[in-house]
Amino acid sequence: MKYNPNEIEARWQKYWAENKTFMADDLSDKPKYYVLDMFPYPSGAGLHVGHPLGYIASDIYARYKRHQGYNVLHPQGYDSFGLPAEQYAIQTGQHPAITTEANINRYRQQLDKIGFSFDWDREVRTSSPEYYKWTQWIFIQLFNSWYNKDADKAESICTLIAIFEKEGNAFVNAVSDDNIPVFTAEDWNGYNKEKQERILLQYRLTYLAETEVNWCPALGTVLANDEIVNGVSERGGHPVIRKKMTQWSMRISAYAERLLAGLDTIDWTESLKESQRNWIGKSVGASVTFKVKQPTSEKDMVEYFLTGDDTGDYEIEVFTTRPDTIFGVTFMTLAPEHDLVPRITTPEQKAAVEQYIEATAKRSERDRMADVKTISGVFTGAYAEHPFTKEPIPVWIGDYVLACYGTGAVMAVPAGDQRDYDFAKHFNIPIKNIFAPQPPKGENPDEIIAEEAFSAKEGFTLVNSDFLDGMSYKEATKAVIKNLEDIGRGKGKTNYRLRDAVFSRQRYWGEPFPVYYVNGLPQMIATEHLPVRLPEVEKYLPTEDGQPPLGNSSEWAWDTTQNKVVANSLIDNQTIFPLELNTMPGWAGSSWYWLRYMDPFNKEQFVSAGHEAYWQNVDLYIGGSEHATGHLLYSRFWNKFLKDRGYINSDEPFKKLINQGMILGTSAFVHEAIYNYNCTIEDINFTGMNESTEGSFTVYLSKSLADKYNTDEVKKKVKNLLLNDIFASKAIKTYRKVDLEFGEATVRNIHADVSLVNASDELDIDGFRNWRSEYNTARFITEDNGNYIVSREVEKMSKSKYNVVTPDDICEQYGADTLRLYEMFLGPLEQAKPWNTAGITGVSGFLKKLWKFYFDDKGLIVNSNPASAEAYKILHRTIKKVQDDIENFSFNTSVSSFMIAVNELTAINCHERLILEPLAVIISPYAPHIAEELWHRLGHQGSISKVPFPIFKPEYLVESSKEYPVSFNGKMRFKIELPLDMPQDEMQQLILADDRTVQQLEGKTPKKVIIVPGKIINIVM
Repeated sequence: MKYNPNEIEARWQKYWAENKTFMADDLSDKPKYYVLDMFPYPSGAGLHVGHPLGYIASDIYARYKRHQGYNVLHPQGYDSFGLPAEQYAIQTGQHPAITTEANINRYRQQLDKIGFSFDWDREVRTSSPEYYKWTQWIFIQLFNSWYNKDADKAESICTLIAIFEKEGNAFVNAVSDDNIPVFTAEDWNGYNKEKQERILLQYRLTYLAETEVNWCPALGTVLANDEIVNGVSERGGHPVIRKKMTQWSMRISAYAERLLAGLDTIDWTESLKESQRNWIGKSVGASVTFKVKQPTSEKDMVEYFLTGDDTGDYEIEVFTTRPDTIFGVTFMTLAPEHDLVPRITTPEQKAAVEQYIEATAKRSERDRMADVKTISGVFTGAYAEHPFTKEPIPVWIGDYVLACYGTGAVMAVPAGDQRDYDFAKHFNIPIKNIFAPQPPKGENPDEIIAEEAFSAKEGFTLVNSDFLDGMSYKEATKAVIKNLEDIGRGKGKTNYRLRDAVFSRQRYWGEPFPVYYVNGLPQMIATEHLPVRLPEVEKYLPTEDGQPPLGNSSEWAWDTTQNKVVANSLIDNQTIFPLELNTMPGWAGSSWYWLRYMDPFNKEQFVSAGHEAYWQNVDLYIGGSEHATGHLLYSRFWNKFLKDRGYINSDEPFKKLINQGMILGTSAFVHEAIYNYNCTIEDINFTGMNESTEGSFTVYLSKSLADKYNTDEVKKKVKNLLLNDIFASKAIKTYRKVDLEFGEATVRNIHADVSLVNASDELDIDGFRNWRSEYNTARFITEDNGNYIVSREVEKMSKSKYNVVTPDDICEQYGADTLRLYEMFLGPLEQAKPWNTAGITGVSGFLKKLWKFYFDDKGLIVNSNPASAEAYKILHRTIKKVQDDIENFSFNTSVSSFMIAVNELTAINCHERLILEPLAVIISPYAPHIAEELWHRLGHQGSISKVPFPIFKPEYLVESSKEYPVSFNGKMRFKIELPLDMPQDEMQQLILADDRTVQQLEGKTPKKVIIVPGKIINIVM
């Protein structure tokens, strides 16, 4: 009976679907286990072989846990809102929903072919109104919440209102906007509703604010920092600029400390945890206030300091982790977008400052943070006052300071900070030394003459630092903070790099906000009227006056009497009001989706208390490392918020997380050579006519020729090809003389579609010419054997690099089980590894060999005979190894173990049921289709997926004998098999009586016989 993977796999995929084999039970008495893959976005390109890697790993684990008796929840769905579908809609006019549906159907077909054990009945889609109803609901809960720092959790906004009504805000300890005026209970109760709403907006966990954002004009939307790569949009590579816009934001910063602390409670890789720690960026130091006078000129500023007036018109607040260095401040630097910059800039500096701000707006925050080499800045003309010495300190702007980090201002201490040092050196700003014994011995300690800043916190005492002289870092830090607090110019503070998350996007294809506006103030739509559905629009671009695409809808207003969306023309700002035109960002729907899988059909709650109490959180989460500081932070934030408000019980969403590595593509390159030439042909066709021509000639050189494109050998081949072309184009048959000279030549590698290249790296030349129109007339110079050899390079698998291999092709040719095993066999799950289709034949051959254990040409050959001790030994060694490998996620070594076991069992001609039944079970998580077929053919009913995993019995691995090497004077001469429990005196008698020993001794008496039980025997002569 022949192994036919396509027939077998189709049959069992149909069986699983019809019998709902992998449906999880919400009321089971079994222990639960929740396995989840990171939400896939259904792109138009479909899956390539790199995408299923993590899915296969999670599926192996899910199947293994089912074998162990767990009630496994292993769902799948789609993060189906996104820019690609919207960009396609802009280009073609096709509604994003239509594109998304087609893409999802394509994804589903591909996923089904690979045989994943997903519980498809629980499928969710973020773009479904039934789903985003609850995303809108969670947004409303965030809006109706504030963060109580005393309780260290989010609470209902009603509790804050109650405090205001009773005692005002003087003693409220909340995460809120800065500089909120103090008011009494009497004040609050006397405010009108509008003023109260404006005050509450400064406390709500989601709020409206004018913020610096990453604006992408080409995409017409705001992008998060993690959506920008090398200063351009990740999607499409479009320029991104910084600009101020009124946006919805979320106070994720309120959870900064809890997000840090929570990392110690979850089983994630240390590198992933460190990425989050760095993104959150906790710093302990001090807040310091510097006063600035608003002068009409730099001369006025000098007068201000001469008169000693310390009132100041403005204050610059800085956060520093090194308050001990405050006497080393010689200048200040503000972020170019800092609010104070236009207010304190003098007329003389205005033009230079504005020009610098405009240039900086074209650079992303990430670009500015990463660029440590470029030094740039402009003096504002303003001076700040040192809080202790009262000395004037020049105020500059520089793009190495970010408005979103800290206060957007730094007190620059060039003696103690390398960037400040480089900036001071570049602009010839004084550098004051405050460290001893940092200068070379004998040098003036008042000046720094070193080539770099001294940034250490140990090994120095302070000098030139007034009351801090002689103190260490720790002593000085305490003293400075105390003195700052005494004079009212600062305090100790903990700061975080983590900024509040912008939650608005100026696009169509996203969740609509459940918000309408009354007198410019946001009002939430009552939850019983959700979802607010996306309207139809004629255009998916922003409106002509720059409003988001929802501004194109003629029906996007909220009727508060009928509680429904109505025509914009009916807006009267009495009972009918405008709706929010922005939509939510791409991370909104993915920030809580694991909870919906627990209870996907619930129309009354996003998840019921009972379902959440049973499933709790995700036990195993697998996905790419690119989500370390985006999705994973936002998900943890929303989860902690929902716990605070009592909707769920788990503090962390994902117990264990594994980042799978990337499967890389092996790209193919042709070598395009362009030769500039000058050609003169005399006496053409013996008519006396001459012809001169010059130009460039493009030819594609085979690999060995491309490396020596400028040699006479290659140029001769190019010359022959070029002259043939020239003669043909000019109908030249005969000539007297031809002179052809080559000028400058260049060669570049161009991606070729890997489907046009065989395993020997030979290009299908005709296929290449037909592949794209620009290559229809391409000229090739091949190797001497007539073959064109491409170059190869391992790089990211991508449609743009034409190196994509689809799982469909592999499944069709080799079967899904082969694909699953091969992807695991490629290497450790977490590491990147190159794809090589040629290597898949070995795995395919293994499955055919496995099949032959059970079947020959006539049918089933499994017998019921007792199994040998050796067979049991092989089986139980494999059980132990596979079990350990799965639990340690070392899937690649499991595949090797299967191959070893099959080879060893083949060697002893094993066909016993007692061995082959459990073998089918242990291989089933990896190759489920063939395992199901084997189990069925062995006479069992139902799916193998529910069969208990074989129990490892260590007694089968206990050796009863040992093959000892027998050495004479340290040189091994022969081996002998002896029982492990044989006494040493009996071993010695047996060895000395052995004919081979007698032959070696040649009648001599050995001086000593050394026996190490279980190891060696050595006879000393």
